[in-house]
Amino acid sequence: MSERSKQRRPATFRLDDPGVVVVDSDDPGRPARGTVQITPEIEPVQLPVALDVPVLERRGFRWGALFWTSVAGLVLLGLGLSVTHLIEDLFARSEGLGYLGAALAAAAAVALAAVIAREIYGLARLATIERLHRRATEVLLSDDRAESRAVVTDLLRIAHQNPRLARARAALTSHTDEIIDGADMIKLAERELMTPLDAEARRLVSVAAQRVSVVTAVSPRALIDVLFVFVASLRMIRQLARLYGGRPGALGMISLLRHVIAHLAITGGMAASDSLIQQMLGHGIAAKLSQRLGEGVLNGLLTARLGLAAIDVTRPLPFTSLPRPVLADLAKDLLRKREEEE
Repeated sequence: MSERSKQRRPATFRLDDPGVVVVDSDDPGRPARGTVQITPEIEPVQLPVALDVPVLERRGFRWGALFWTSVAGLVLLGLGLSVTHLIEDLFARSEGLGYLGAALAAAAAVALAAVIAREIYGLARLATIERLHRRATEVLLSDDRAESRAVVTDLLRIAHQNPRLARARAALTSHTDEIIDGADMIKLAERELMTPLDAEARRLVSVAAQRVSVVTAVSPRALIDVLFVFVASLRMIRQLARLYGGRPGALGMISLLRHVIAHLAITGGMAASDSLIQQMLGHGIAAKLSQRLGEGVLNGLLTARLGLAAIDVTRPLPFTSLPRPVLADLAKDLLRKREEEE
């Protein structure tokens, strides 16, 4: 059995001591006797950096898109031929009926073009707000002064149609030529323009949550509850989008609802948090409420959670200098309303 080597005792030395020798870790040589060997560690900047190689997905021909495009084209051609045959039949019966049918078809075509233009405008407006939110987030990180002025200019252009922001627009415009850093300019724009809008958004979400809570508590059918919650949620999202400058149409609402649901999935879903449930139980509210009232309160909380996600999606600026509304505050308002009604 081999003897254990004696452990080296701790010692102090100076770096300029001639007995201190710096050697590489891969040096096979051995220092002289009585010298202190120091092996430098590799600096983090010298370590190899793992690069994420993008995976190129080979996307083949999209047969599904071709199928739905062909079906839509056939449906439009069928509708056009049907209208044409209808007008020809009307002319065959009476010239007056033919002109009436042609006039109605022209009015329908003009209305359809107006609807399509409005949908395109709504989608473009929502895309502009989304890009503005992303640009403001990038400015907060880069502190770019020129880009911050461009973001504020676009934000003032969107807020120009809101009369309640007239004083805030004037105050913010007076600061655009001053020497202010990029991130500070974004924070200033948020304080000036978003403060009244955030207060109104919180009120809209609170009113929608209270309305859902009351209706679902007294509703006799579950189907009525589902329909009312769905309609109230769509109305709340549309109001929030209009409040922050969006003009969503039917297609815009579908896109906005998809973004809100995706945001909910990222931020934790529609379930109430454990701290909120503990708060409800700690105040003894769960013992005071009946089963129907408890279901109403839960539906109201879920509606409020959906409203908070809609605020994050429709707001043109990220939350930086202003506090983000949380579910606990809206829950206190909702539970206080339920206690007053009792």
